[in-house]
Amino acid sequence: MTTGARLNMTAGLAFLAMTALSAALLAGFFGALHPAFDSFAHFRIHFSVLMALLALPLLASSYRLQAAVAMLFAIACLATTASALPRLWPRPAVAEPTDQIVYSLLQMNLRFNNPTPKKVLSLIGRTNPDVITLDEVSQMWTTELGYIASAYPYRILCPYPNGMFGVALLSRRPFAAGTAPRCEPRGAMATATIDFSGSDVDVAAIHLSWPWPKEQYWQIGELAGPLAALGQTAIVAGDCNAVPWSAAVRRVAALGGLTLMPSAGPTWIHRTLPDFLRRYAGLPIDQVFSKGGVTILSSKRLEDTGSDHLPVLVEFLVRSDQKPPEDGRASALAASDLSARPRG
Repeated sequence: MTTGARLNMTAGLAFLAMTALSAALLAGFFGALHPAFDSFAHFRIHFSVLMALLALPLLASSYRLQAAVAMLFAIACLATTASALPRLWPRPAVAEPTDQIVYSLLQMNLRFNNPTPKKVLSLIGRTNPDVITLDEVSQMWTTELGYIASAYPYRILCPYPNGMFGVALLSRRPFAAGTAPRCEPRGAMATATIDFSGSDVDVAAIHLSWPWPKEQYWQIGELAGPLAALGQTAIVAGDCNAVPWSAAVRRVAALGGLTLMPSAGPTWIHRTLPDFLRRYAGLPIDQVFSKGGVTILSSKRLEDTGSDHLPVLVEFLVRSDQKPPEDGRASALAASDLSARPRG
């Protein structure tokens, strides 16, 4: 085979791969029609980058027109994920009221068999969040979390049928008088009404299954009632196993009347890969939603604690009047580097 023939064959194979990636990307935009399409959406960033890399050398081949179209399509697809791309520089600080208490929430997928549980407890001790939402709470974690019971006396643990993938909600602040925390079907969601200095806020920890062909779509349907029953002011956090631009996350937000917080960035990658790759090539599947009197101020990913997920620390305000902002957004990322504020 001549050199020219080999180059033509290579270009043809690259064109076929580029075409397959473009079909997968296109399917991801129709996730609302069927959960199978939504499964493709989760890899939109990765597929877009791969397609652009394949298109680049094809610009010098007989497939140059198709490559140019593919390159534009890849850029357009990446634009739809911009809010979840890794931040290479901090957001500019925004002045916030200094006469309000700033609260914090720590979202963590613990990993049911985490080999370093003391790292988790150490991180909780150093960050000292007001409330903690936890996923993959296995029997092992029931014991480990008992060590911080005095610091977080208000809690609910919701076991999963297999004993590995339950959720939990821990709080330093008391549950609102006359309310009781509750577990939703199969340990997929824990909800409690928490008293934040006189303002009642429904706080929920949620853990969704993997996308289609796993049961994520049907599980969201099971949680439709509990999500709709959330109070006027609420904050929901958890491992959604779904990216911010997916139909699954949009569905959760719609069912609860919630606004999705701008992503803190990629939080998950297979645990055999290094932390550095998780931060820049992972999937942003740990989400925070809010509505009503909750205003999200900042979010950031913390260090690895032995899970295949990175923890996410969120700071927020609770308005005493509990009225939504005039523009209708229940939460907005105001700054990632806050100036000093009074804390409860």
